[in-house]
Amino acid sequence: MSNTGKPSSPASPKFGSGYARYALGLRLVGYVLNYVDRQILSILMEPIRQELHLTDSQLGLLSGLGFALFYALAGLPIARLADTASRKKIIAGSLALWSTATAVCGLTSNFAQLLVARATVAIGESGAAPASHSMIADLFPHGKRATALAVLSCGVPIGILLGLMAGGWLNQMFDWRTAFVVVGLPGVILAIVVLLTLKEPPRIGVADGVAAMSWRGAMTTLFKIPAYNFLVIGAALHAFTSYGALQWNPAFMIRVHGLSTGEAGMVLGLISGVTGIVGTLAGGWFADILGRRDNRWYAWLPAVMIGVRAPLFIMAYLAPTPSLAIACLILPGFLGNAFTGPVFGTIQTLAPARARAFASAWTLFIISLVGFGLGPLLIGVASDALSPAFGVRGLGYAICLAAIGEIASVIFFLMAARRLPRSVSAE
Repeated sequence: MSNTGKPSSPASPKFGSGYARYALGLRLVGYVLNYVDRQILSILMEPIRQELHLTDSQLGLLSGLGFALFYALAGLPIARLADTASRKKIIAGSLALWSTATAVCGLTSNFAQLLVARATVAIGESGAAPASHSMIADLFPHGKRATALAVLSCGVPIGILLGLMAGGWLNQMFDWRTAFVVVGLPGVILAIVVLLTLKEPPRIGVADGVAAMSWRGAMTTLFKIPAYNFLVIGAALHAFTSYGALQWNPAFMIRVHGLSTGEAGMVLGLISGVTGIVGTLAGGWFADILGRRDNRWYAWLPAVMIGVRAPLFIMAYLAPTPSLAIACLILPGFLGNAFTGPVFGTIQTLAPARARAFASAWTLFIISLVGFGLGPLLIGVASDALSPAFGVRGLGYAICLAAIGEIASVIFFLMAARRLPRSVSAE
């Protein structure tokens, strides 16, 4: 039974579990490249700042709102297309666009050119996630969906790991321009593989010939689901803190604790990658186990983990030594990634079948503007304001101020849990 009360059509036998795993694996590789190309800027911000003579506010715009605004605005119309058209073609085209634009970043010579290139990366990346979430929701039923989407979301920490390590090493061996070119090109090859081997699954719960919901109809339907809205706000507030810090962590370790780009990339990449993978998988796995007993665990679990993480997060940026700062980032790295599977899995279950890609895109729209957009930008602005009084430590204090997003996110996840039903039938 769907959330709308209408019977859902059974999953098509056309695709077996083996293909479902292949499709998930292929999208995982794409997600890895997505975040390699997105995150590499963070490890390169210091050499870019020095060569192009940029301020922290400009760097915050490059890594934050200048990227997120285009990501968010482009994602909505592309997601509407994904609810009616071929999702595999959208994924392949997105891959090719953002990968080419990443390589072009290495050819820029000023702030404006780099901003345009990063905006193009954002437009390309905006089309992949909604189409992928919708496709995976049609390949994996509720009860397995959070785990499947957690596996997909492992592309985030893996991509961050590879982006930080590869970017730091390539910058030291060559320069920041070479780093952009080298990491951008593999995505073009993957786009061809996606186009040739990925298949379009039938949309579960949608009869043949049924038209997609209108833009207004999708928005109206989603806004009438309180649990969905609270989950989106909670995820966005968490992203405000976590993504803002993620973008500034390399600069913090380089400025405050004297690490090189290679050292910072290695240390932060391992922390983000290892803890992120384990935390993402554990979050999806535990949520599905606990959620079979009580569906509200899909919101309770993120609330608990983010609540535990917040104090350690703040301690990391007040630590007097690099070893203590690194130690304080380990557990927050694990806990901060556990929300992805439960949240996105629940959103795909709550949304009508013909609006799943749009529901994912709207979620990413809010997360992008609040988290990816404002997080890095406001931390950069706060750093410029605090640095005259506190020197290089001003950046750490600016990141600490952003932790208010964690406290607020816990409140909204708990509010979402109150609006979720205790049980949901598999679909």
